[in-house]
Amino acid sequence: MKTEIVTTKPIEGQKPGTSGLRKKTRMFMAPGYVENFVQAIFNAIGGAAGKTFVVGGDGRFFNAAAIQTILRMAAANGAVRVIVGQNGLLSTPAASHLIRLHGTDGGMILSASHNPGGVDQDFGLKFNTANGGPAPENVTEAIFAHTRTVDSYRILKSGDLDLSTPGAQSLGTMTVDVVDPVQDYQALMETLFDFDKIRKMLANGFTLRFDAMHAVTGPYAKAVLEGALGAPDGTVLNAIPSEDFGGGHPDPNPVWAKTLMDLMMSEAAPDFGAASDGDGDRNMIVGRGLYITPSDSLAVLAANAHLAPGYAAGLAGVARSMPTSRASDRVAERIGIRHYETPTGWKFFGNLLDAGLVTLCGEESAGTGSDHVREKDGLWAVLLWLNILAERKVSVAEIMTDHWRTYGRDYYSRHDYEAVPSEIAERLMADLRARLTDLAGQSFAGQTVSAADEFSYTDPVDGTVSSNQGIRITFEGDARSVLRLSGTGTEGTTLRVYLEQYAPPSADHKRHTQEALIGVRNAVAEISGVATLTGRTQPDVMT
Repeated sequence: MKTEIVTTKPIEGQKPGTSGLRKKTRMFMAPGYVENFVQAIFNAIGGAAGKTFVVGGDGRFFNAAAIQTILRMAAANGAVRVIVGQNGLLSTPAASHLIRLHGTDGGMILSASHNPGGVDQDFGLKFNTANGGPAPENVTEAIFAHTRTVDSYRILKSGDLDLSTPGAQSLGTMTVDVVDPVQDYQALMETLFDFDKIRKMLANGFTLRFDAMHAVTGPYAKAVLEGALGAPDGTVLNAIPSEDFGGGHPDPNPVWAKTLMDLMMSEAAPDFGAASDGDGDRNMIVGRGLYITPSDSLAVLAANAHLAPGYAAGLAGVARSMPTSRASDRVAERIGIRHYETPTGWKFFGNLLDAGLVTLCGEESAGTGSDHVREKDGLWAVLLWLNILAERKVSVAEIMTDHWRTYGRDYYSRHDYEAVPSEIAERLMADLRARLTDLAGQSFAGQTVSAADEFSYTDPVDGTVSSNQGIRITFEGDARSVLRLSGTGTEGTTLRVYLEQYAPPSADHKRHTQEALIGVRNAVAEISGVATLTGRTQPDVMT
């Protein structure tokens, strides 16, 4: 085997976002595209020589080919060992766990998360650091800087490795360890949750369905839910990972997981429903006849986590992304623990977790996790819910009713305007930004603004400042809206509008969510001029 040094030129637009580099699959398939970005990663971290990495992905189209390229490049750049999931599969939380378990120098995760897959759809690649979490901003900025100067890459001239069987093999002087993608992750889950109690609940007739959405959590859910916990065969739906996610959109929300939602709202509904996304880091929780927003799910888990063995000592604190509802803040204040508001992006939770300031973290975009890894974790959230249900012996609806009577209810919804031309989205935000200082005290659609600002975050651990993280508008009557642009798509820009209205414990909590939010929705529409600027009177996705 011979190492080749291939002359190359920088490729424009290889700037990692909060979730790594995401582009159309055909762009990643272009000659030199993956190679340039991987070499930039190695250059940015001081080289790969003598280092160990974890590599795996969600099994989407081009996953297998890209992994072979990464392995050959790691060997050519002097890495001593790469741990890779069998058949190239690793859920994002499982990859995070392997990085931490083996003390590696980081890992490369191949996924575009909840985005659709296929040759004409989306692909992604991100670097996680030695703590198991997404690379912080200083690392992603260094990677981007190297993408603009890289002039060659190193790659081993060799054939593809067989990744279908666990075991060690050599690639040049580097060892490639192919591991069962589920085994170590399942062992970790067994240390956190009372499997015996959950198993007993299921044996006594508790019913559930888990929609893996033809994505990477299928094997994990089959092994844990149907295997270790004894749920009946067929509990896990769409369990076999597919390169194009069965032609669907692997985003666990009521729109894209419609089949599961229809079941949960029907007469034949099981007691509990859940879904996860493309790479296994997001979750959706549904009770019989009741969808649980991710914001409410985080708050319920914070209030009840002590019922699971892994959290019996209590929580150090809880953190949420800024657009996530304030429901978890209310729990933290009542039980006397810390709570933090961070920008969107799981990497912002890393310092808080590493410093022991928080135990649970969550985002409104269906991501929840804890200090067991440094990523959000879909199946973990499902297991914590099941552990709580096994301990409390009540329904999901009863848990929510009790929660709202104790803490009040934050009615909450996210409205996405997808693929908005970037110049229009930027203009909308710039126009709104220019008027922020004048909004307080003004009334729009019958709602009076009490405060408006653009969120800036100072990390309490290292003091770094992240500015321009979204616009917050609060209204009298404890209502709030957030507007921000998201780059997780691969076409145009997604404008996200978040709406929130608090109802105290004594209120009637049975209103329809969109009805409860109509006042703040109309006010924000008037303030932002979204219909005029985008030409759209309704969002593309409403969750």
